[in-house]
Amino acid sequence: MTRLEGKVAIVTGAGSGIGRAIAVAFGREHARVVLLGRRKEALDRTAAELSEAGHEAMAVACDVSQEIGPEQAVGAAEERFGPVNVLVNNAGILSVSTVESISAEEWDRVMATNVRGPFLMSRAVLPSMRRAGGGAIVNIGSVLGLVAMKQRVAYCASKGGVTMLTKAMAIDHAHEQIRVNCICPSIVETELVSGLFSDSAEGQRAREARIGTLPLGRFGKPADIAELAVFLASDESSWMTGTAIPADGGLTAY
Repeated sequence: MTRLEGKVAIVTGAGSGIGRAIAVAFGREHARVVLLGRRKEALDRTAAELSEAGHEAMAVACDVSQEIGPEQAVGAAEERFGPVNVLVNNAGILSVSTVESISAEEWDRVMATNVRGPFLMSRAVLPSMRRAGGGAIVNIGSVLGLVAMKQRVAYCASKGGVTMLTKAMAIDHAHEQIRVNCICPSIVETELVSGLFSDSAEGQRAREARIGTLPLGRFGKPADIAELAVFLASDESSWMTGTAIPADGGLTAY
């Protein structure tokens, strides 16, 4: 028996990067996976990859920051596969800014995706998890929800919100056997991160400088986060809730 056998899992932001890696890892562990995101084409590619490997998956276009989308997505998941056991709130965006340089509109956009999205998805999935007899919510936060960094003011604030959303929900829903945990990655090699460093000599020096802040000497890989998500979604972590776990190459060990 595999680690997620019989479980129904929703993964947001599943078309690329960390979300895609989590969806693929969940499929490998025999979960039935519902892929959410705004780009249907990317979701369809991930769904096709899972189907070709013999796993059950469906793609649902959804903007998690809009109130009706999460409710409809959970309804579609339950209609196709049954009550939902696992939710991974992975969808997120980055903003390079200070309090003075960011516009109010950009601030709201970051908060809408990074904090409002997990709130709406979690609220939508709770009735389904109750019907399932419990469940696991895995939030993909950030190490910048634990410590700060220059020119990341909105991102830090939003991911700090995810950290505390995790802890508050864990306390509120522990009696229902609904566990809520948070993975806090540092920099991971994804499409989002690739745009931070140009191919110029200056860009590559900046990349090497960032790597130099990590004791393990490399950026993370999506699979590094996916394997931790499998553990937190599985019964192996049945006595864990309310945690914010750094997966950061040792960054916060300093």
